[in-house]
Amino acid sequence: MTAYDVIVIGSGPGGLSVGLALAQAGKKVLVCEKHKVPGGWTHSFMKGPYRYSPGVHYIGNLGPGEHLRSVYEGLGVSRHLTFYELNPDGYDHIFIGDERFDLPKGRDRLIAYLQERFPHEQSGIEAYFTTVERLMGGHKSGPKGLRALRLAPWLFRSGQNLIQRHVSDPVLQAVLAGQSGDHGLPPSQVSSLVHAGIANHYLNGGYYPKRGAFTIPRAFVRELKAAGSEIRLKALVQKILIEDGRTVGVRLDNGEELRAGIVISNADPEVTLGQMVGRDHLSSRLTKKLDRVTYSTACVSLFFAVDMDLRAAGLDSGNFWFYQNEDLERIYSLGQTDYLLNAETVPAMFLTVTTLKDPGKMVKNGHHTCEAFCFVSYEPFKDFPGTKKERKQVPEYQSLKQDIADRMLHALDRRIPGIRENTVFSVLATPLTNRWYINATRGNLYGIAKSKGQVGPGAFPLKTEIPGLYMVGASTTSHGVAGATMSGLLAAKRILGCRIRDLLQQKGPSLRIEQSEPG
Repeated sequence: MTAYDVIVIGSGPGGLSVGLALAQAGKKVLVCEKHKVPGGWTHSFMKGPYRYSPGVHYIGNLGPGEHLRSVYEGLGVSRHLTFYELNPDGYDHIFIGDERFDLPKGRDRLIAYLQERFPHEQSGIEAYFTTVERLMGGHKSGPKGLRALRLAPWLFRSGQNLIQRHVSDPVLQAVLAGQSGDHGLPPSQVSSLVHAGIANHYLNGGYYPKRGAFTIPRAFVRELKAAGSEIRLKALVQKILIEDGRTVGVRLDNGEELRAGIVISNADPEVTLGQMVGRDHLSSRLTKKLDRVTYSTACVSLFFAVDMDLRAAGLDSGNFWFYQNEDLERIYSLGQTDYLLNAETVPAMFLTVTTLKDPGKMVKNGHHTCEAFCFVSYEPFKDFPGTKKERKQVPEYQSLKQDIADRMLHALDRRIPGIRENTVFSVLATPLTNRWYINATRGNLYGIAKSKGQVGPGAFPLKTEIPGLYMVGASTTSHGVAGATMSGLLAAKRILGCRIRDLLQQKGPSLRIEQSEPG
């Protein structure tokens, strides 16, 4: 048995940020990762000459003076990172039917743009963004208690409530809900605070890591090792060891036991508490919560390469959100079902061209790498064999994947004529892929669903009821790269009994930012 101060399970942003912060505070830390590469949803993979980053399409909050930037610099990982800024005139392009809306960088620019497109909603647009900023702490006027009172009425309201309170035009409502893919729920179900958090996160633009998402976990691992701690890859934690009611370490699937006074899990609640701890060690209250929690939806992911001038075809470094019509409530409700598998048309799709985000990433043959995503339920996939190797031998599964990929490419071709016939490579990942590589319950994308009752007090706390066991990641304080990173820092703060700023003392260089767009 090997002793550590802290063992972290999983190397997603939450696991790596808490591990690094504790290592830099002098703790002996081990990060255990089941995959052959670190990063969780921030990993990248190669298919032939093509690199894909399935979980990172843009990150906000990296501009001068913004919080995530200060975290990267304060932890020292900025020494190893460079980001490209996405198109400042449209980091998100939202298509409602055939109508296109480009979301520009900057609160005032975005408000002016939307007011020009929807002149009859001018006052509502201004009020909407003021409310978003107030909910996220952007307007800090008045005492803390008063700010809490302003927040309280929105705790159990939805994103739809927030939008409809301020504007009535159905197309504008769809545009304001157009980033719903960043949480995956219908507007009527998502927490208003989650909706506002996403809108606020990207107000000052979006950024993409140079060379791909893998550079983020690589930077954290380099600093982790520099601080005297370590990471083990292909180290699947089978059990969290409990003795006399408290955590004492973990057991790997090879039978090896590793001891630590503190264990921190970046896995989701079912994997952490239901499987690695076991319900027999949980209180009846926590067991009931674990049994009734719902997880965020899953998706199919199409990774493909195109021999075509996509910039000439009208694409750029921004993200493209394609919606059949303005009824996003119905579209995202269908994304919780198996509708995609039988639909004549694909109702919604997200497209990103990573070689336009990262201009230096173009492969030698001049091909563009693209990633497209559609939401779908886990249910129609759950009965296929559990391992990747086994599924390759199942004709029905391979046929289903090919059919979905074909229909996604047909749908894209209607938006971008010629893209289908110029596709030179494609591979489709399903919810089972997510489960296999990320160890995500039901192939979920964002941990527990970000519904009104499952955020804030309804989420899972960082400190569990079992002494010595903590949780970080998308099912705790927040999701996404920034949210999960922050969950790790908050856990480290609690463990060490310090302030966040005390964790950010490495004085890394100013984060390097380059431009994606020519000129």
